[in-house]
Amino acid sequence: MAQPQLAQIGGQPILILPEGTLRQVGKDAQRSNIAAAKAIADAIRTTLGPKGMDKMLVDSIGDIVITNDGVTILEEMEIEHPAAKMMVEVAKTQNEEVGDGTTTAVVIAGELLRKAEELLDQEIHPTLITRGFKLARDEALKVLEEMAKPVSLRDTETLKKIAMTAMTGKSAEKASQKLAEIVVEAIKIVAEAKDNKLIIDKDNIKRVKKHGASSEETELIRGIIIDKEVVHPGMPKVIKNAKIALLDTALEVKETETDAEIRITSPEQLQAFIEQEQEMLKEMVEKIAKTGANVVFCQKGIDDLAQHYLAKHKILACRRVKKSDMEALAKATGGRIVSNLDDLSSEDLGYAKVVEEVKIGGEAMVFVKDCKDPKAVTILVRGSTEHFVDEVDRSIEDAIGAVASAIELGKVLPGAGAPEAEIARRLRKFAEKFSGREQLAISAFAEAVEIIPRSLAENAGLDPIDILVELRAAHEKGETNAGV
Repeated sequence: MAQPQLAQIGGQPILILPEGTLRQVGKDAQRSNIAAAKAIADAIRTTLGPKGMDKMLVDSIGDIVITNDGVTILEEMEIEHPAAKMMVEVAKTQNEEVGDGTTTAVVIAGELLRKAEELLDQEIHPTLITRGFKLARDEALKVLEEMAKPVSLRDTETLKKIAMTAMTGKSAEKASQKLAEIVVEAIKIVAEAKDNKLIIDKDNIKRVKKHGASSEETELIRGIIIDKEVVHPGMPKVIKNAKIALLDTALEVKETETDAEIRITSPEQLQAFIEQEQEMLKEMVEKIAKTGANVVFCQKGIDDLAQHYLAKHKILACRRVKKSDMEALAKATGGRIVSNLDDLSSEDLGYAKVVEEVKIGGEAMVFVKDCKDPKAVTILVRGSTEHFVDEVDRSIEDAIGAVASAIELGKVLPGAGAPEAEIARRLRKFAEKFSGREQLAISAFAEAVEIIPRSLAENAGLDPIDILVELRAAHEKGETNAGV
């Protein structure tokens, strides 16, 4: 580590960087960055594939996370090195753009840097290495395009396999068949055609986690689950053929905006004042009842007296519903969120076959089920313990991302390291076209991508050398879909 940079003015040293700053330059900086990136890749490499192991992460306050999801592991780790932080960003970007493949992305990035380090040891300039890697990347993308097979929303079995692959090796694997069916069904419901393309907004698939049951009991609700209870004990707990009013206004008497004082000089005046407030609340409820609504979801408060009047009209109501849940309810039920009660009409009401309050694990929730043409759905995620249900939820999130990406792109690739093995084979031949040092970089890229089949073999307890030899032989024979 170099000392803080100094400058001389009149014989007096001046600190340019803050005291205590550590500065690295040249080869030292290169090696430090590569070492940090390799450490990150090695940390999650053992989680890859169906036989990958889980990691237990314990933070400074003792909270535990058990997972083999790459991006979750990296987000939970307290990383300080700037190059290592960039590897975490690789995983985050992969997760945001694709929804799965975070471990693969980081492992390949780490192996590319490992091979780059070997080339640096051979005195090959970094510019030549990056040029060779870019040539190899472009060729690899061509190979993937050739290998890709078309997939559409109608290919249910293929989509289920994609979902199951995303869950492979995770705690939810034993229930992966059922979970895959739920994921594919949910995506089919929320998929929308725009400009001759299918768009899947993953935010329209809400996930609600509840522990205390087997992951096999995870279910798809063609509607929305609201984590609230019915506001008044006198209200019905189940409404069939529900007509739903969505209100972004409080069912309360509004206070005056100006500081006003009301002087009451007799009990009669006080009684008249109270009766007037009661009448205003009664009128509000009457307006709702006249539209035919029998369910009310309110984003703001509902006065106790208003609750009483709603209960008398046999209207089920929930208050202080989150804005995101209100928007999801509008998409699921076809209703419109109304900000002014005077504007509410029967045309603004949403519809659901059943709205009911259900108790799960001692907590009451309101289920809005069996909507006519929902554009938002909910997956009720179950698991035996809190840690387990978190991992099942992450598995479902990965599966949703993978299936949604496949449908939006309209293409799917084989798994088990087959694409990487084919890329490596093609790149070795591609490298022979170059006479300069780029050839070495392209060959190094080919070796680097083989880290995926090698890791899959190692994690399964197989001999990676034997597996790679067999895999290369199969791909030389033209078996492009051959994997570990």
